[in-house]
Amino acid sequence: MQRVYLTQEGYEKMVNELEYCKNTKRREIAKALEHARQLGDLRENAEYDSAKNAQAQNEGKIAELEDKLSRVEIVDESKISTDKVYIGAKAKVLDLDTGQEDLYTLVGPDEANAVEGLISTTSPVGKGLLGHGVGEEVEIEVPAGTLRYRILDISR
Repeated sequence: MQRVYLTQEGYEKMVNELEYCKNTKRREIAKALEHARQLGDLRENAEYDSAKNAQAQNEGKIAELEDKLSRVEIVDESKISTDKVYIGAKAKVLDLDTGQEDLYTLVGPDEANAVEGLISTTSPVGKGLLGHGVGEEVEIEVPAGTLRYRILDISR
């Protein structure tokens, strides 16, 4: 089985999402199903079909989250090396073409959020930065072309 790597924060978010789906969302869907049943003939009841679909999606999400949580490995931030970029590390980079500095935190795919600077280790940028140290320049092929970065700093 493939491990699911998460930071402590990502783990807590996933646990909270599972609890929401199991408790709150299930109750909401049960109420919607009960309301739809009261409307009459279930064969031609769009609200009932919609609620049943929502129920199936929610149960699928619960199964997916439970599976991932059974395989989770929390990245211990105290053990993150600052010599090279690895999962859990924060990499400050300089875009050599634009002069813009960015700070990326490398995380597993389940925690990635580009808006927050959380870059998946399986993304082109994440793969391109992995294993490189401060001062190194990397060229990364992305769908829009080639990115050229210099790694300025690595921290936890």
